[in-house]
Amino acid sequence: MGRSRGNDEPGGRSARPEASPAPSPAPPPAPLPVTAADARTQVAAVLRRAGLPWDPRAVTDALMVTTELVTNAIRHGGGLAAFHADVHEGALRVSVADHNPQLPITRTSPPAGSRIGGYGWPLVQSLAAHLSVTTHGNGKLITADLKLH
Repeated sequence: MGRSRGNDEPGGRSARPEASPAPSPAPPPAPLPVTAADARTQVAAVLRRAGLPWDPRAVTDALMVTTELVTNAIRHGGGLAAFHADVHEGALRVSVADHNPQLPITRTSPPAGSRIGGYGWPLVQSLAAHLSVTTHGNGKLITADLKLH
């Protein structure tokens, strides 16, 4: 059945604009992750909301970079100060802030003694399409852009 015409204007058009549906609200800001697993969960949710087809290996790499950045902030940066993840133009941007202005160290040889570790930052460097480190008086912000396809 056809739509009835209003009588407010000549030709049956209504003078009142039709209401358009309200846009869906943006999700509330996620709480600051307590663990690397919490951060991975937030990144996975960001990727799901974006609704784009992703290369599974790229998603795995993105989750690994998230893990490394958050773990380093917790372990070496005095704790996580801020965390943000979003998708823009087919890339995931993960930003992690901590409380230590010291720049990450790139190891070129195994650590001395029996200490295990020290390879997370080089891994982040190799997986990120773009990486920036910005220091400020009380800490630093590391932002990694990762291609998803």
